[in-house]
Amino acid sequence: MSPLLWGNASASEAPSATSTPATTSSSAQALIATLGQPAPARTAFAEARFMRVLERPLVVSGELAWLGGDRLQRRVDHPQQETATIADGEVTQQRTGKSPRHFSLSRAPQLQVLLDSFVALLSGDAGRLQQAFEVRLSGDPASTWTLTLLPRDAKVAKTVASIAIDGVGKQSLCMRMQEADGDLAIDLLGTLAAKMPVQPTREALQALCQGMH
Repeated sequence: MSPLLWGNASASEAPSATSTPATTSSSAQALIATLGQPAPARTAFAEARFMRVLERPLVVSGELAWLGGDRLQRRVDHPQQETATIADGEVTQQRTGKSPRHFSLSRAPQLQVLLDSFVALLSGDAGRLQQAFEVRLSGDPASTWTLTLLPRDAKVAKTVASIAIDGVGKQSLCMRMQEADGDLAIDLLGTLAAKMPVQPTREALQALCQGMH
């Protein structure tokens, strides 16, 4: 569900065909299965986006929600209200005081792949996840672990280099998206969202994500 591309997704060509995915390890499949939740599933988030063109990161917070099926929503409460929703093949962006913006999901292949990935994670569907990503697991699924997702589609990989999801047991608590241009977005999820520093740094957040225990 990446929160991270919703605000700046641009229309582009449909994704190209990909090669047959390799089988995800049994340990990763078992972990992904434990992450499945009944819809609707909601969690607090706080995001810091580090961009080369800015001296300080952009920080937003709010709520992420999987509404069931292929419906995802990201509501930003601070610093300003904004809601982005993917439903029925369409993306809708709504900001306070402005008319909603709509565009077809087919025009934004990055969002389609991210939709697939987060629906797969939240529903515990490892098969769907590996269609869009090469999935690598490090750490101990019974305690602290990291799932690294590498986009299979070459066009998507030109935007998103990798996504790392850090968790403990059956909970995903941190998401780190490394973009191909060097920008980095880090999301703290659930109870960890409240620990977002006032002035976050890449190093502090990565240490927080990888030292949750």
